[in-house]
Amino acid sequence: MSTTYLDFEQPLKELEEQIAQTRNLADQTEVDMQDKIAELEAVLTAKTKEVFSNLTPWQRVQLSRHPDRPYTLAYINALTGGQFQELHGDRNVKDDKAMVGGFGLLDGRTVMFIGQQKGINTKMRQYRNFGMPNPEGYRKALRLMKLAEKFNKPIVTFIDTPGAFPGLEAEERGQGEAIAKNIYEMMRLKVPVICIIIGEGASGGALGIGVGDKVVMLENTWYSVISPESCSSILWRSWNYKEIAASALKLTSTDMKQNGLVDDVIQEPSSGAHRNQEAMFEILRGKIHGYLKELDAKKPDQRIEERIEKFCKMGYWK
Repeated sequence: MSTTYLDFEQPLKELEEQIAQTRNLADQTEVDMQDKIAELEAVLTAKTKEVFSNLTPWQRVQLSRHPDRPYTLAYINALTGGQFQELHGDRNVKDDKAMVGGFGLLDGRTVMFIGQQKGINTKMRQYRNFGMPNPEGYRKALRLMKLAEKFNKPIVTFIDTPGAFPGLEAEERGQGEAIAKNIYEMMRLKVPVICIIIGEGASGGALGIGVGDKVVMLENTWYSVISPESCSSILWRSWNYKEIAASALKLTSTDMKQNGLVDDVIQEPSSGAHRNQEAMFEILRGKIHGYLKELDAKKPDQRIEERIEKFCKMGYWK
């Protein structure tokens, strides 16, 4: 699979190409070049650490949208080892392909997994509506949450959306009401709810499956009421100021944690989730087990009370 490099990742691309060329030369000439390869790999490791430890907010936004970054179904399949039964439809309109969900086995424990799914190529992006759910997507998600509550199974949601679908037909079918009802109902769920932002967390589209006992972000993700491009277009009538908007919005995982809007930031592998997916899956597996162990120790009424209190404390009053 070919690797996509963002502009600030170009130094890494050059080093990786040098390593590949050195290996090819060693194979062709049968000359031992392990020392040279080891030296280049050490330089690559140091450069990777340097690049990913000094990212701007806009660069983190770019990383959250990286085409090689794992999407919801990739996480679900990795965490369950393929033992996942997807459930379809909202029992009202249709099955929204931008929202996926179903029961899966997480190391022997049944969990309800729900999340927004983007496409891995042009055809699939259209099929998944670019990860932008319609009202029936949120209603499907709520149906599955209630099903999990009925059978006393924990819920894990994966948030990765540029926003709820803004089309006329979505508004006609009650987009705002569907999201608002999800927020209301998720606040009162009796089972543990863990919400994980794995990419983009934009506006009400993210909030529609983003109310839980634990709301956490991966390191290179963003969470905000609006995207940097849209913010720039509103304030400056142009997308040219998106980098300034990204900084002003305080949308990175670090900003969200400092402002008390998320409970935890999950560190990605040193080269990012998009360059080491398997390591990311294992990091997330361990984190989910830790969160579930903490939440299992509490009674349902205590979890609900703490959940409500947490969200009521958000904001600033003078």
